[in-house]
Amino acid sequence: MKQQLIERELTAEGPGREAVCGRRGRTVTVNLAESPLTWLHARGHLSDRQFAAGEKLRADWERAQLAPRVTMRWDAVRMGGGDAGLTPGERQLAAQARFDGGIAAAGPGLSDVLWRVVCAGEGLPAAEKALGWPVRSGKLVLGLALDRVAGFYRVPGE
Repeated sequence: MKQQLIERELTAEGPGREAVCGRRGRTVTVNLAESPLTWLHARGHLSDRQFAAGEKLRADWERAQLAPRVTMRWDAVRMGGGDAGLTPGERQLAAQARFDGGIAAAGPGLSDVLWRVVCAGEGLPAAEKALGWPVRSGKLVLGLALDRVAGFYRVPGE
């Protein structure tokens, strides 16, 4: 994935949402292409097993083409490896079944933050605010959800 770096003003709440235009305060370079899951893993907030489970769930989300669209998509489903002998439509259905199973394994309440961070790409602060949760509670709940998803996907480790 190509990096999309932008310079932003560093505030008490974290990096600002708007680009810096001639200010002299502290700034930070932000990669807009980086996923929240990668960010948490890189800083030691998620184990390798939890990160792998999140990536498997996100991959199934993308393979099943579950993201919202404005118009019809006519391009073929591109897959690499796995699901040998299946048609593209069958691969898409298999990915959707795995995704549904992973979300069900997380359980109600945990799947909300899991979907928002892993699939929708929301940051934890935005997900916590949208769900009406206390600040810094999302990291714990996301970790529990990813542990359950890792069990569903049979990710080795811990």
